[in-house]
Amino acid sequence: MLVSAVCFTCMNSIIRYVDHLPTFELVFFRSIGSVICCVFVLMKLKISPVGNNPKILIARGIVGLISLALFYKALQMMPMASAVSLRYLSPFFAAAMAIIFLKEKMYSLQWLFYLSAFAGVLLLKGFDSRITINGLFIILLSAVFSGAVYVLIRKIGNTEHPIVVVSYFMIISASVGGIVSIFDWVQPQGIQWLLLSLIGIFGFVAQYFMTRALQIEEANLVTPFKYSEVIFTLLAGWAMFGEQQTLLAIMAMALIIVSLIANIVVNQKKKSRTPLGIESK
Repeated sequence: MLVSAVCFTCMNSIIRYVDHLPTFELVFFRSIGSVICCVFVLMKLKISPVGNNPKILIARGIVGLISLALFYKALQMMPMASAVSLRYLSPFFAAAMAIIFLKEKMYSLQWLFYLSAFAGVLLLKGFDSRITINGLFIILLSAVFSGAVYVLIRKIGNTEHPIVVVSYFMIISASVGGIVSIFDWVQPQGIQWLLLSLIGIFGFVAQYFMTRALQIEEANLVTPFKYSEVIFTLLAGWAMFGEQQTLLAIMAMALIIVSLIANIVVNQKKKSRTPLGIESK
């Protein structure tokens, strides 16, 4: 999970470095590298790329594309650490949507953490003048669509191989990003070509290691380490781009992350108290 967090940080740092490029051009470069990796793995494992639920897979790809594009736009509008912290609100949006569409349960204490996380959002906006209302709206909308991705993946369940799910997302993103970029293309220069080629590789490796971590260890033990990305991003933003953070802004980020981790811990403990880990109704 820590390797995954480092790779995501490297990917976001490159996006931040070339933030003068149009959003969908960045989406294209992010996706095309991962498409190549996905095709290689699918061929090696002899897995059909079509999948069993094409309609849901396409929906997951489209929703994921929207979330990704909004996130990259937000990275161009605010410090990296702020964007990453705010996008991590997606599990709460996912939980709310799961209640409505999947009839899943959310415990009372989790709602408290939900409110605590949003208090962190308000504090972060108030303490960091670099976060505009438009930027805040875009990153929260990205989190909403990211939450919808979780719900769609939950709907898919174990009926699809993870690489198939990722490949749909990346192919759709690469296709749309490539087409839109034709009308607003900005030519990368020099080392930017190399950096852009690394975006997809970092993204693929990050997703792979995150998946492996969840496969070999209990979610409540490894998932909190995912939020180390915020720490890595803070350090990268400071070292590479001179993005300074006030103590109050860091405390607001900490409130968001602690609320998210507490939500995970409470949810896992509640499930473990029911027979076979199944929630009681």
